Amino acid sequence: MLFTTSTFFLLYLPIVLAGYYALGRVTPLGGAGWLLAASLFFYGWWMPQFTLLLVASIAVNFGVGLAMQRCWRLGRSGGARRWLIAGVGFDLVVLGIFKYANFFIGSLNAVLGSRLPAAAVILPIGISFYTFTQVAYLADTYQRKVTEGRWIHYGVFVTYFPHLVAGPVLHHAQMMPQFADTSVYRLRADRLIGGLAIFALGLAKKVILADGIAPYADAIFDPTDLGLQPSGAEAWLGALAYTLQLYFDFSGYSDMAIGLSWMFNIRLPFNFDSPYKALNISEFWRRWHMTLSAFLRDYLYVPLGGNRKGPVRRYVNLALTMLLGGLWHGAAWTFVVWGGLHGLYLGVNHAFRALLGPVRTARLQRSRAAAAAAWALTMLAVVVGWVFFRSTSFAGAGRMLAAMSGLVPSPEPGLQLWNAGLHLHVGLLWCAVLGTIACLAPNSNRIGSVLLGWLERHAAPRLVAAGAAFTLAALLVVVNTARESTSAFIYFNF
Repeated sequence: MLFTTSTFFLLYLPIVLAGYYALGRVTPLGGAGWLLAASLFFYGWWMPQFTLLLVASIAVNFGVGLAMQRCWRLGRSGGARRWLIAGVGFDLVVLGIFKYANFFIGSLNAVLGSRLPAAAVILPIGISFYTFTQVAYLADTYQRKVTEGRWIHYGVFVTYFPHLVAGPVLHHAQMMPQFADTSVYRLRADRLIGGLAIFALGLAKKVILADGIAPYADAIFDPTDLGLQPSGAEAWLGALAYTLQLYFDFSGYSDMAIGLSWMFNIRLPFNFDSPYKALNISEFWRRWHMTLSAFLRDYLYVPLGGNRKGPVRRYVNLALTMLLGGLWHGAAWTFVVWGGLHGLYLGVNHAFRALLGPVRTARLQRSRAAAAAAWALTMLAVVVGWVFFRSTSFAGAGRMLAAMSGLVPSPEPGLQLWNAGLHLHVGLLWCAVLGTIACLAPNSNRIGSVLLGWLERHAAPRLVAAGAAFTLAALLVVVNTARESTSAFIYFNF
């Protein structure tokens, strides 16, 4: 079920909260067990046929973790390494079968001219996120950073419903101490109300902003992928609309996940830090999908050698990391190209800073004109990358970029929008408003932290705050339910 539906907000969430605190008050293990059962139910609501796959994945990885811990206790480092290889291999094989089988079959058919039949597989929602979460757990267990012997706590760590289907990517060390803390199973009014307010903020991002501008992106990208040529104005509107839709869609989900977690007295790591305010591409990746960036850095870039083996190897490692990061997002060559572009961007950024040197780099960073130019160049690079991310074919991406660059004769402006019942000037106004919010408004993480601190210090206004947050969230849910169709979050596809 979606966070934006009345079934979730008015039925599922109250029942889960009530059971969590009622059982947790009797025994913390009961509260954790209830949360595990509720999370499995949440996942099963989406795809009941894949709940067994999720449970099997948890069982295998938990068992491998126990085996590695036993090997280390017995001083058998070789055995621990073999278990690590087996566990990670199992995770990657499962991910490869369900997410990449048809991608590889299609690629082979294209290269060899063969006609291999497509595999009869469906992509399970959230498989990328719970796979990466467990790969990180196995790596940390092998490095003896964590030990875990409580299967209920491990099960909650993997299945915890606010993050299960679209992140953030969690680390064992971030979550397990919280599940073991008995105080998290005691209801706190300030966190319940603050979490509801943060949830409502994320809901507004999704229902009003992301879904509001989505038709302008769809009206341009969809027919362009089918072969129509957009005008330059339409192409730029489509690219900017998708740039903002993706941001508010995923940022909204992350806010809702953090708000839901606060209702359960649990902290999730922040996943966004106003990435469209970044002044270079490295800063963008420190702000965008922060938990995935950290995972790629710690479990791929650093093991490949990072920047420890000279500048050439550093650039190769960056490129490989971003190519695989692009492939993680989707089983299509357009995603690989998107990742490769960002690997190229990062390489150019590092090379430019190395060429300038630390003194001239610091001097340049103090210039407002240079900062404005750096922001504009960064955003241009990001928008161009999103064209490949959104397009379903290279032909469609090529038509978009050709129109944006003015390299092809431009058809009548606004024709594709007119066919969809939309207007160019309205779409541009949407982009201007949402772009201003993304680039100038306070970060929602900061808003949430300030609000939670204020509610903790002031008990009197909590009832008013609770009423306002609940009313806003309920109205947004009603608005979303009244629409002809309810849109899922974009990252559910990854």
